[in-house]
Amino acid sequence: MTTSERRFVLGVDQGTSATKAILVDSAGEIVARASAPLSSRHPGPGLVEQDGEELWRSVLEAVAGCLAQAPPGSIIAVGLSVQRESVILWDRAGAPLGPLVSWQDRRGTGLCARLAADGAASLVRRTSGLPLDPMFSAAKAAWLLDHHDPGRVRSGRGELCLGTVDSWLLHRLGGGHVIEVGCASRTQLLDVRRRAWSPELLGLFGVPVEALPRVVASTGTHADAKALHPALAGVPVAAVLGDSHAALFAHAAGQPGRVKVTYGTGSSVMAPVPGPAEVDDEGLCLTVGWDDGVPAYALEGNILSTGATVAWLAGVLGTEAGELARLATAGRRGRLQIVPAFGGLGAPWWDDRAEAIMTGFGLDSRREDMARAAVDSIGLQVGDVVSAVERAAGPVAELLADGGPTANADLMQWQADVTGHAVRVARRPELSALGAAHLAGAASGVWSRRELSGLPRHGRRYTPVLPVCERRRALAEWHSAVARARHRTSRSGGAEAEASDRGS
Repeated sequence: MTTSERRFVLGVDQGTSATKAILVDSAGEIVARASAPLSSRHPGPGLVEQDGEELWRSVLEAVAGCLAQAPPGSIIAVGLSVQRESVILWDRAGAPLGPLVSWQDRRGTGLCARLAADGAASLVRRTSGLPLDPMFSAAKAAWLLDHHDPGRVRSGRGELCLGTVDSWLLHRLGGGHVIEVGCASRTQLLDVRRRAWSPELLGLFGVPVEALPRVVASTGTHADAKALHPALAGVPVAAVLGDSHAALFAHAAGQPGRVKVTYGTGSSVMAPVPGPAEVDDEGLCLTVGWDDGVPAYALEGNILSTGATVAWLAGVLGTEAGELARLATAGRRGRLQIVPAFGGLGAPWWDDRAEAIMTGFGLDSRREDMARAAVDSIGLQVGDVVSAVERAAGPVAELLADGGPTANADLMQWQADVTGHAVRVARRPELSALGAAHLAGAASGVWSRRELSGLPRHGRRYTPVLPVCERRRALAEWHSAVARARHRTSRSGGAEAEASDRGS
């Protein structure tokens, strides 16, 4: 390679509804991009599945489409970000034995309820850093084994492989049976402080350690990328992260007071913390963000339905998500409340008994009002988690936002108004792919850490304009609706609103 030849890093983000690929040059600019869709199946209430082979094909398609646009130069490294908590079971030959059980899937609800009744919730939280909830991988892994190896004979002999999406993709790339430590921290089977599989949690969920992947750091040569595309032969997969972790890395949000919000099908609110401290607020998770030689920890709150709420209502009204967002701008704020507890509520409530409701509607309600309620529920749910982060980790200086919905200026202004904090939006929506590319490039010598911190990241900034009294009223109305969804009294909802307001 000559000194004048351009150098690139390929970032691949395998998400819930699509796989995205971007090519980033040494100045940090995206010079090519492509996307490939990924479908989901809903075979029953609360059940969400994907096909492991289709997922792999979507990665190949996105990479091929991106590289077809590549300008002359050399690709130095590949970075991979993935949807988290989803889990798949395959045999050592690489054949899936069942579906990829999505992070959205709730089939583990019964097992989690039985474990909670047995008093296991405190052990799970203390060891894994996560609340006992079927969103995480452990209960899904138990279901897969119950259906394909009920006696745990084959899995106990190491003939079967359990893994998250990063494990599945790295296996297909020839990297063996491994899992990146940040993704492992989302399985509910890892001792989050030791960063090793917990015998107690494995016993609790009935998962043999022999079926689990080896835990590895986020950086290193995970595999050769030639299986992704012939042009990538000899190029290392140099970084692997969970998608929300990659977005946090791309925001360069390692400073106290900076909170990352990733908007998608669901949403993730994440704040860096100095180490694996105890989490006093039960609405938050302790997560390993990444490990590039030094483990980085974060507090996180996971919201189960944000973009999914807009997609659902768009389907009900016979329109598209983009049109629904336009309708929302003509809706009357506060006339309706939608609490999208389609599979229960995630952070900060973690209430799987909550039910989706719409309140406040009448004969004068319009589709625009429903659209407004759906879009506003995104900002209100994020606001609840931001308040929990403030209570646990201290004052918030600003929110750093990424994901497709950040293109909705009305939503971003509402987010600033309802939290009382400035919101700074990423320049590019593909921040998870960008974060994976950044970490891979730093690990491969494309950028020094100093150069990486100076790369362009953020664009428009939104500041709060809503009067405090109106913000408090909006929060009180929202928390009253949340209380109804959780089968609580209005008085309980008011208390929760007051607690949230004290943390704001």
